[in-house]
Amino acid sequence: MRFFTVTDKNLWRLALPMILSNITVPMLGLVDTAVIGHLDSPAYLGGVAIGTTATSFLFMLLLFLRMSTTGLTAQAFGAGDKPALARALMQPLLIAVIAGLLFVALKEPLSTLATLVVGGNGEVLYQAHLFMSVRWLSAPATLANLVILGWLLGVQYARAPVILLVVGNLVNILLDLWFVIGLQWGVQGAAAATAIAEYVTLVIGLVMVWRVLKLRGISSALLRKGLHGDFSRLLRLNRDIMLRSLLLQLCFASLTILGARLGSEVVAVNAVLLMFLTFTAYALDGFAYAVEAYSGEAYGARDSSKLMQVWYASCRQAGLVALGFSLIYAVSGEAIVSMLTSLPELREMADRYLVWQMVLPLVGVWCYLLDGMFIGATRGSEMRNGMAIAAVGYGLTLLTVPWLGNHGLWLAVMVFLLLRGLSLWLIWHKHWRNNSWLPG
Repeated sequence: MRFFTVTDKNLWRLALPMILSNITVPMLGLVDTAVIGHLDSPAYLGGVAIGTTATSFLFMLLLFLRMSTTGLTAQAFGAGDKPALARALMQPLLIAVIAGLLFVALKEPLSTLATLVVGGNGEVLYQAHLFMSVRWLSAPATLANLVILGWLLGVQYARAPVILLVVGNLVNILLDLWFVIGLQWGVQGAAAATAIAEYVTLVIGLVMVWRVLKLRGISSALLRKGLHGDFSRLLRLNRDIMLRSLLLQLCFASLTILGARLGSEVVAVNAVLLMFLTFTAYALDGFAYAVEAYSGEAYGARDSSKLMQVWYASCRQAGLVALGFSLIYAVSGEAIVSMLTSLPELREMADRYLVWQMVLPLVGVWCYLLDGMFIGATRGSEMRNGMAIAAVGYGLTLLTVPWLGNHGLWLAVMVFLLLRGLSLWLIWHKHWRNNSWLPG
């Protein structure tokens, strides 16, 4: 078997732009932290951290808008079904706009609830409330951008992720510097920069969608018809993916909470080590997005041969990249930790847990790829079930924390990623053996 086939090349064509775009996301977080961190009080940085966590938590629960849109669009693209392509854009876009406007209408109660749940220093909570009051205004654009990105991925517009994410993040960074440092707007300046960047991204995304619609011969009449029809399939799929996302969020939130109970040094060192996992996940998600698009196309075309070509190509290429990350962390992990923190005690403690960062890319790559296969086939309920199995395994492994300490937390993360991949693979393998993965 050739190691680099035409399918491998096509996979890289879509995956590479996504990888390059994805790694700009943690870079934006670093810039935000650096800009706010230079203000004259730590309360500003704490406020932005709380505000970002609260808004991101809810926005991430609605990540199903991107995932379900990619799967449904890719299937319609593979089948050459223009009405389904229009429906795959318009119905989730309607949900995104309604949900976004609801967030705007409830921004004050949501901000107040978030500060009550978190508790703590009054000045920090005040700054968090200021940040969220502005950040919620971007909700319609933020959620619509998820749909647009998902749709453009589904039609395999490879440049879309780069243009949307890079331009949006660049605008955000420039406005951040201007509003916070130049105009001295504080945390509201940081929130305003993000909100404006989301709307700029929305305009660019709509232009790209319009070009694809013209190219595919999808008329405004088809788009209007796309607002009607059966919403039930979309709602069921979104419900299942939302429950999956909730379990994922809760597991990783518990990592921080339990780390804090082990001590302030542990929660700090885990924040540093999570940068390794975050960076790896963003990079490998580039392959997951490509698998979503290509497997969804093969699913829509009822082409089992093409589906297997995509699967084998993704295993070869993503597996190689995961191995590369493991080797980099093995050779340069201590140097990377030194770049992330200057505190000697944190560096020494982080070095003890670096072995987990070497193992996790090789363990986790398969669950990312299988997520892509299941999203492409719009099998949301099975993704939800797989995530539930992984969450139970994660919870049981946490019982080792009293004996293993922080090693127990990272063991639980490894088990979580392993069970996500294993459970999905067993489901997929059973379908493939029974010839029930593709529709009749």
